[in-house]
Amino acid sequence: MAEPLLNTDLSSSKTLNPINAQDSTTELHPTSPNETQVTEANDVVVAGEKRKRDDGDDRSLHPMWKTSLCSFFRRQDKDCSHGDACRYAHTEEELRPRPDNTWDPTSERAKKALKTKAEEKNSVSEDVMVTEALVDDDDDGDSNNALSKCLVHLPKTWCSSKLKSFLNDEGIAFKLAKKKKGMALGFVTFEDEEQMKSASKDLDGKSVGGGEKRIKVADVIPRSFEKRSNKENTLLDGETNDDNSKTRNVRDVVTPLAHLDYADQLEQKKTSLTQMLKKLTRNTRKACPNGIPLPEWILKSREIGGLPCELEGIITSPLVNGYRNKCEFSVGYSLEGKVTVGFMLGNFREGVTAVEEAVDCPNVSAIACKYAAIFQEFLQHSDLPLWNRFKNNGFWRQLTVREGRTNGNAVDAETFDGIAEVMLIVQVSTSGVDDAQVAAEFKRLAEAFVAGATSHSPTLPLTALVVQDHQGISNVAPADAPLHSLQISKADSAPDMEGNNAKDVRIHDYISNLRFSISPTAFFQVNTLAAEKLYSLAGDWAQLGPDTLLFDICCGTGTIGLTLAHRVGMVIGIEMNASAVSDAHRNAEINGIKNCRFICSKAEDVMGSLLTEYLNGTKEEVDDPNITGSNIDVSEGSSCQEPENGESVSLPSHCSENNNADNDVSGAEVPENGEKATHCSENVTAENGKSSSQQFKNVVAIVDPPRAGLHPTVIKALRTHPGLRRLVYISCNPESLVANAIELCTPSPEKIEKGNKGNRGWRNMSSAGLARHRSKSMPISEAFKPVKAMAVDLFPHTPHCELVMLLER
Repeated sequence: MAEPLLNTDLSSSKTLNPINAQDSTTELHPTSPNETQVTEANDVVVAGEKRKRDDGDDRSLHPMWKTSLCSFFRRQDKDCSHGDACRYAHTEEELRPRPDNTWDPTSERAKKALKTKAEEKNSVSEDVMVTEALVDDDDDGDSNNALSKCLVHLPKTWCSSKLKSFLNDEGIAFKLAKKKKGMALGFVTFEDEEQMKSASKDLDGKSVGGGEKRIKVADVIPRSFEKRSNKENTLLDGETNDDNSKTRNVRDVVTPLAHLDYADQLEQKKTSLTQMLKKLTRNTRKACPNGIPLPEWILKSREIGGLPCELEGIITSPLVNGYRNKCEFSVGYSLEGKVTVGFMLGNFREGVTAVEEAVDCPNVSAIACKYAAIFQEFLQHSDLPLWNRFKNNGFWRQLTVREGRTNGNAVDAETFDGIAEVMLIVQVSTSGVDDAQVAAEFKRLAEAFVAGATSHSPTLPLTALVVQDHQGISNVAPADAPLHSLQISKADSAPDMEGNNAKDVRIHDYISNLRFSISPTAFFQVNTLAAEKLYSLAGDWAQLGPDTLLFDICCGTGTIGLTLAHRVGMVIGIEMNASAVSDAHRNAEINGIKNCRFICSKAEDVMGSLLTEYLNGTKEEVDDPNITGSNIDVSEGSSCQEPENGESVSLPSHCSENNNADNDVSGAEVPENGEKATHCSENVTAENGKSSSQQFKNVVAIVDPPRAGLHPTVIKALRTHPGLRRLVYISCNPESLVANAIELCTPSPEKIEKGNKGNRGWRNMSSAGLARHRSKSMPISEAFKPVKAMAVDLFPHTPHCELVMLLER
């Protein structure tokens, strides 16, 4: 009878001290010894009476004592009211492991363990993904792959000298040790097999980098980029490759949702977006200043499951397979050691360099796969080497295939109906290669592409062939990387690298019956048909009209602003890529649109002055080209390169001239030299003669930033200008949208907090945490509120999609 009484009282005793029941975890916590009294004579429990503590009564003997962090202490950063008697731990040092050898999930130990476990899970196949040898110039051929091992999970900050020091300190005998800074793996070569086995046994599982990670010893499957004479290139460990390559293939890496029905893909994306949007509500609630009431939309969020606004669903893609109009194929070696043009099987930073063909990727068009195969066949017989990612040298680097559709509904991507133009961009590194050899190789390249296109039935469309010369480590080339156009009209003609200006090379695509000119490096949505739905949705939510001034921020080639230009009074497009702005000017002229102005600059440099110019300026100020921010339009012949040291670039003319005719292969009418590329703001006036700044009663901004989101200066300009009442945010990365929305939607404090310039704590903050931190120093202004959100699936078979959110105030 004693046990039931004791259990009943223990369960009810949890309500006796509610102040100390602040931990959010759901596990059963130990009852404080002063809450019940148990008499030794008959074990009868007397509830409600404090018992005297015996000398032998040790509260720490309870298995759950100090196994959870005190939430009051975490929030207030000071001792809670219970002091030493508190059953919860007040520091990480005081925290004890739980009986099942786990830690409080909110503790730093648990977070580090979870991160380490995730990293180890992602590196299952790393030992078979390294297909290029890490060979130093001073090795003199001493590296023996049969006596080499790959060490995985090394600190990325280590270099070869640090790895050698580590091995010497551990007493490991070795011959060579190589480690590239920024990667998580290194290579060690031994004198003989016995030395290698002994070292592998000692190193495998050894803690490194402060004990957070453990070394994994893997077999080396290298692949030098140099050709080997008189023998076929083979793997060193075919059995290992056969067993492990099945765990990862290019289809799973590039299109991880391809195994699901399309309806199930959409449901999974909606669930993911729902969880991401809830972060906006939680973080904005945390960021609200003390003494300021919570916004109404946060209070109402409980009615819709914690969402900041209604997620109205996902708009499907009209084309599910073969929808990409741009594919970037890497050049490398497959797991079998074959020269391959395709996609990498993982992250290079983790040592994954294997490349596999993209034939099984459903998002890649048939045309793109055909050209990748043609290029792959050409490389088999090329005398110039492939780019080696370890040594950062070589010649052939990447192939990009860009496609342009006709004006009309595209049919099945397996046929070529609907794709009328194709641009091929081959990225190379000509450093250290003889010019004559380069020219001869380019001639052979052009002949190979022309022959491959014409030999196919039906003939593959081929509009332009461009070579990009890039010397950097990554394949992501800067905007000013040299471009050369190769002649493809005649297969027997030598490529003219001097006479053809690659900046004039264009293909064309259609969105909402408008024709868009696309240069080699300009941004254009990869799913054209779904982009039409995306832009139409943005225009509907923006509530446009003849009295609307529309800011198209991060406008690219002007697709959003131009498709909506007929619904507004004027469009101001802002883009930092000069080639894209040049395309935007051409696109406005091609489609006869005259109420657009495109500005080549970083949005953070000009957004504030533009809002002031068009909303607060007088007629004279708008027409004055000396006003800051109004003299930065770019023409076809001008350049707008990214400025050095963060300084802005001021271009000479307010309304630019079009100095180059459009290289239009379809025969459309183009402007003659000297005509205006677009009409500037002084030409846009109301019929009654009032100035442009007085004409626009409704000011709307549509932003479509890159994955990193908007620059803090742009967010500040949008937030602090009272004339901007409506904002449509289009994001390809919902995480950055949430971070930017936190700054836009958090109420202003009564007093602005000045940031500590010497504080480096932001380096370890999440994007949402950093946004909360920035919101504290946001100038006092009226906050936006999220009104509604909608997803548009531009990327079937992948976890990604575009998210559109309407913000108003």
